Amino acid sequence: MLRSNLNTINDRIFNKAAIQIDDEALRDSLVWLLESQGFKVEAFASAEAFLRVWRPEFNGCLLLDVRMPCMSGLELHERLRAHYCTLPVIFITGHGDVPMAVAALKKGAIDFIEKPFNDAELLRLVSQCLVSERESRARRRQDAEVSRRLDQLTQREREVLDLIIVGKLNKQIADVLGISIKTVEVHRARVMEKMAAQSLAELVQNVMAIEGSRQA
Repeated sequence: MLRSNLNTINDRIFNKAAIQIDDEALRDSLVWLLESQGFKVEAFASAEAFLRVWRPEFNGCLLLDVRMPCMSGLELHERLRAHYCTLPVIFITGHGDVPMAVAALKKGAIDFIEKPFNDAELLRLVSQCLVSERESRARRRQDAEVSRRLDQLTQREREVLDLIIVGKLNKQIADVLGISIKTVEVHRARVMEKMAAQSLAELVQNVMAIEGSRQA
């Protein structure tokens, strides 16, 4: 059960906390707590209800109950990971479920909080998750833009860039590629322009970040 109409959710992108808990009283209490602090919230009574509306472009964070009828919060987390979902997850757990929650942390969950939980601690975790998710989303957008710009480089520009990244000077690049220093300078200027880099340090940092993610 959604707190608002399921049919309208499909057309919206989450930038909020999504709660997936079968205990209606606890679910409503969490919704009230988070909304009272200015958070946007969507509440789900089951993992299946959430999956019916989830899309890869959704952003925000998830509060999942470890134990649920049918598909558990742990199973939902696994399902989302299999679809490369990057939403940060906080598990809400009873005392006996702590080992399962710890196992979930090892698989990428952000944290877990035991029932009965401290309101201030939960609010801190949600705030932390939303900040982390926004930063992660911004990095992904930047990486995608850097990758797009890299693909626009000519083969020679990419060769010059690769040598710049390993610290070669213009004369050394010219010697390696068998071209003039002037030609290296032209290619270097074009690389800086195409990559929209304001400095050599920015160029190297951005390219190394995207190359590292490609190799991961």
